Amino acid sequence: MMNSITDIAGIRVGNADDAALASGVTVILFDEPAVASVDLRGGGTGTRDVALLDPVGTVERIDGIALSGGSAFGIDSASGISAWLAEQGRGFPVGSARVPIVPGAILFDLLSGGDKNWGRYSPYRELGHRAAANASLSFSLGTSGAGFGATTQNLKGGLGSASARTADGITVGALVAVNACGRATAGDGPHFLAAPFEQGKEFGGLGSAPAGTLHALAFKGDVGQNTTIAVVATDAILTKTQAQRVAVMASAGLAMALHPVFSPLDGDVVFAAATGKTKLADPVFALAKIGALAAQCLARAVARGVYEATALPHAGAMLSWRDRFGN
Repeated sequence: MMNSITDIAGIRVGNADDAALASGVTVILFDEPAVASVDLRGGGTGTRDVALLDPVGTVERIDGIALSGGSAFGIDSASGISAWLAEQGRGFPVGSARVPIVPGAILFDLLSGGDKNWGRYSPYRELGHRAAANASLSFSLGTSGAGFGATTQNLKGGLGSASARTADGITVGALVAVNACGRATAGDGPHFLAAPFEQGKEFGGLGSAPAGTLHALAFKGDVGQNTTIAVVATDAILTKTQAQRVAVMASAGLAMALHPVFSPLDGDVVFAAATGKTKLADPVFALAKIGALAAQCLARAVARGVYEATALPHAGAMLSWRDRFGN
């Protein structure tokens, strides 16, 4: 186990980012089409093709998921990913044609620094293609991919991942780009809200904040400037309806790790995907265990994304957790 969503066989992750742009793209690719659904909790989401993830939708499986910076411009990233998949002969068969199915979600990082004067067309389509070409089992966390320009209310945000395995051998993982309106830490100190779920010292091993720590309400930016976008995945055999329930349960992981969350200022989205390799012991309790574990993995991934982040190299850039609290 690498403590990564790629611990699930058949999943690869690719990042592409641009330091001058101060933004980037992350893609989750499935070696074989995967069952997927989604849960949208934020008040200002930006998405592509999420309607087809409704359990009543015709398309049963997807080829990848795009997570991107760039606000609405970042939706172009899925076109680049689709182009790469088409080059590999991947996609939903429609007669003699194949259409790659790549839902996606975006976050707002247009005010995080970098040169956003890109001219007529944004660079996100090409970043998406590059991210797909880079997809592998190993990928960088923190200030990378879709997390490159991400921030929270008080610290630099970033890309995080975590994984776990149930007692009966089902693997669950999470991947998240943390660009929250709120905080991932308690008060003004270094302790992560997700500390009760930490495994080892994956985000510093400091434990929970001292009793009585004030969790003051603090908000970053303005409407539309925030969003935490995530994917949870499992190797279990799930239907779209079951995947949607996992997405709903996994969204609780954001509430475990961020405060506040699901606000009108956020566009929080959680996708859930299943590669379909391991049969559930039963359709209720086993599914509940997967959803609960997915929530824990997502909470841990949020903290890891902030813990692993580094500040952007420009004047006035938001400090990272390590800048403020050391290693």
